[in-house]
Amino acid sequence: MALRWGQRTQVMGVINLTPDSFSDGGRFDRPERALAQARCLVAQGVEILDLGAQSTRPGAADVGAAEELARLLPALRLIRDAIDGGELLYPPRSDAPQASGRPLISVDTFRAPVAEAALAAGADWINDVTGGRADPAILPLVAQAGCPYVLMHSRGDSQSMDGLTDYGAVGVVEGVLTELRQASEQALAAGLRREQLIWDPGLGFAKTTDQNLELLRRLAQLRAEGIPLLVGPSRKRFIGAVLEEPRAKGRLWGTAAVVAHCVLAGVDVVRVHDGGPIVQVARMADALRP
Repeated sequence: MALRWGQRTQVMGVINLTPDSFSDGGRFDRPERALAQARCLVAQGVEILDLGAQSTRPGAADVGAAEELARLLPALRLIRDAIDGGELLYPPRSDAPQASGRPLISVDTFRAPVAEAALAAGADWINDVTGGRADPAILPLVAQAGCPYVLMHSRGDSQSMDGLTDYGAVGVVEGVLTELRQASEQALAAGLRREQLIWDPGLGFAKTTDQNLELLRRLAQLRAEGIPLLVGPSRKRFIGAVLEEPRAKGRLWGTAAVVAHCVLAGVDVVRVHDGGPIVQVARMADALRP
């Protein structure tokens, strides 16, 4: 299931099913709490729900496929049933990307077995923070499923990425573009179609504050590749650094500023924690686009 790209910016709402995510770890780690958050986000106008059961913050422990599935599947099935039963519909809009009003479910995983089980349980997208690096078997799996695939730029893993911020003489933008192109070539070679791909430059993943800001200033170069673009700035460390705000939940207005910039730059999807305020920001910024 895909969206109609280029009409306006879609808002993806994060639902962390983990006890240790940097922003809201433990809030939604029970299926009924995850469902309640899904209802809240969708009522606020969020059209894509991104479920994650493996924290990818710097320093996070790798819990393994079995634990990730144990966290993910009960919540995913509850949310899928609520959507299919017509209980979980976003408010109607004249420019809605889907006539049904039914939100899409994205699953944030880098493991092929988790992606396979998630798709079987009703996920619509796979969102891979490693772009196929961690488990190359995810690529032919997604190719066969034919679903959208968020291919994010990153380096290393949660333990090592903060030490991998050297992009040499080419700089961060050209470095990220080169590595996204290479990962996309590998995905296409594994059978994915180009129209399945969505790029994410991976703010905060192997990037310093200045590098994150440079990527945001030069989003046009990423957009010029013709692949839909997703950006996930929500509550991240670089916003805290600019605002001198150590609290993740205190970074809403900084996140809103970045989202407005992304919308005006033509980004297709923004991934955020705060549904209601950011939906309003995105709608207003969309109305101001030339």
